[in-house]
Amino acid sequence: MVKGANVGLSALSGSSENGGSVDAVTVILGWSSPSGEGDADVSVLLLTDEGKVRDNADFFFYNNPTAADGSVQLLGQSPTEVGTEDRIQLDLTAVPDGIERLVVAASRHQRAPFGQLDNLRLELADLGGERLLGFSITDAESESGFVFGEIYRRNQEWKFRAIGQGYDTGLAGLATDFGIEIEDDAATEEAPAHDLAADTEAEAASAQADPMAKPPVTDAGVAAAPASDGAPAEAGTSGAAEATPAAAAAAPKRLRTARKKVTLPKAAKPSLAENDAWNTARLFPATALNRDREREVRATSVLLSVMAQVPEFGRRLTAAFGAPAGRTETFTEVSLPHGETPKRPDGVIRVERAGRLWTALVESKTNGNPLKAEQVQDYMDIAARRGYEAVITLSNDVALDGSPLVPVKIDGRRKHKVLLGHLSWAEVAYQAKMLIRHEGVGNPAHAWLLQELLHYLQHENSGCHGFQNMGPAWVPVRKGIDDETLAAGDERATQVVESWERLIRQVCLQLGGELGVKVLPVQRTGRGEDPRARRTALADRLCTDGRLNAEIRIEDAPGTIAIAADLRVGKLRTSTEIPAPEQGYPLSWVKRLVRQLAEAPADLHIETLTDGASAGPRGTLEKLRPEPGDLLPKDSARITGFRLSLSKSMGSTRGNAESGFIRSVDAAVERFRTGVLEHLDQRTARRG
Repeated sequence: MVKGANVGLSALSGSSENGGSVDAVTVILGWSSPSGEGDADVSVLLLTDEGKVRDNADFFFYNNPTAADGSVQLLGQSPTEVGTEDRIQLDLTAVPDGIERLVVAASRHQRAPFGQLDNLRLELADLGGERLLGFSITDAESESGFVFGEIYRRNQEWKFRAIGQGYDTGLAGLATDFGIEIEDDAATEEAPAHDLAADTEAEAASAQADPMAKPPVTDAGVAAAPASDGAPAEAGTSGAAEATPAAAAAAPKRLRTARKKVTLPKAAKPSLAENDAWNTARLFPATALNRDREREVRATSVLLSVMAQVPEFGRRLTAAFGAPAGRTETFTEVSLPHGETPKRPDGVIRVERAGRLWTALVESKTNGNPLKAEQVQDYMDIAARRGYEAVITLSNDVALDGSPLVPVKIDGRRKHKVLLGHLSWAEVAYQAKMLIRHEGVGNPAHAWLLQELLHYLQHENSGCHGFQNMGPAWVPVRKGIDDETLAAGDERATQVVESWERLIRQVCLQLGGELGVKVLPVQRTGRGEDPRARRTALADRLCTDGRLNAEIRIEDAPGTIAIAADLRVGKLRTSTEIPAPEQGYPLSWVKRLVRQLAEAPADLHIETLTDGASAGPRGTLEKLRPEPGDLLPKDSARITGFRLSLSKSMGSTRGNAESGFIRSVDAAVERFRTGVLEHLDQRTARRG
């Protein structure tokens, strides 16, 4: 589509063989970055026929991601082969009668320009995942906020219009145009963090005054549910302790959009046990699990039961597959007819909202067991015949774009389409951590259920430990690199590259769950590049130089973490590059850097980056502490930045044992994050 064009959704959906249904659509905003960095935040505004929101509750963004009626769900970001995609699910049947337009927008942190990003686009897809339309924005420059498009009512029909309007004033500018008084993150960057342990009475008064206010925090450290059952959001109001509800209601509703601060769990209370040998009673015991089938049945039942009882958690895991927000019921070991022999999927999820029923079949595996193509194919056929919406596979493996876990044939003659989606057990654990450690859930009982689920998943007997095997190609590829017999084009090298990518994605999930921020792999690829071709090129490079390379980006961290595994010498290297400050003197820069790293490992290697022809000075932190000036170039070359790196021996085995490669990568990344990145000034990267 071109800017200003519009089209009816019923016509699009009818052409996609969905019978003209426009009950729900998925909006996909995408972008890429030449540097591998750069991010954007999506938002949705519900507008009346006057072009304004009714109140702040009609503004959905990162602090208010879900509508209580299920009409809007921000599903979050996911990495793609060409950058990043952020998805929004819109249930048009749930949109209130007084709402005429749904505006889809995005903004950048600290008003960074969208011109720094490439391939800005909006796509619309049906619930089966088929793309219905696309709209690209090619003229972005200094704008820090963009309205991509809008879905609006016209003569009882929903239509889409491509807009592409930019705002130099970011989120505040575009939101203000639609009736929201806003204090955006650029204005509040230096404001003190909101105290999550503040007086609960003051928080309650603020919540009554503004539905966008954050709910109070209970003794368990869990956000209490607001009266409207809406999603909690950051309010950041000051002086609420003295304000009465009536006075607060009379005040202007100024919405603060500063991101929620990460709140790590408090220290555990002292145990009442007589000695450390006593085991805490658990809702989901795992100690007696010995066989794979027992693990599989127990894990599936435990997960599905918690999903049904904790709505926030259930929505997190099903929204990406098209499920609405509604009453959820889950079932296990269901028998369904299929030819002469009934089939028994591991589970069924059913969600009801406004008389509409959404159903997904679940096939799970634990303990590293692979999914079976014939089982998944049978469930896809059953779902298509019975009108179910999705088949969800669940295992320790991690799905990759362009590399399906199981090959499935789709009968194109069927009008009813079934979505095939995958969840890793690591992603399940990640979503549980995000809710109970960082974002809060509806009540303390829900938090306790999630804590019990997380304890079960992390138990050594559960079989739900995430990606834990580099595959059968690992040993022969390592041997081929050692004796220099591995040649370009070897399919086993491609298999190792895919396993490496799965491992890096799991590392991102683990870090994100611990920190409560976005952690994504950096994909430096060209627009439209085929993921299989990219992996083949990386495999050929592995055959040549014997190294696996990756980068991950932690939100608000100064620089990305580069990870290099040299299979020839058995070494893992983690590093980051930080830019030189724009002002000041070079000697002051290096002194300040060494001071910031006072608690970092003594073997940290620091290299000065220059614009000169020769390499800059370098040395270990232990040697540089007494003489920081040794980092200054002797030829007076201009300093452009510094590279910080740590090296360690890597595990050799393919599995998840203590001596395995996977454990050594996890340990290397964690050591670099806690030993180096956490000591750097967060503003360092912003000065460059």
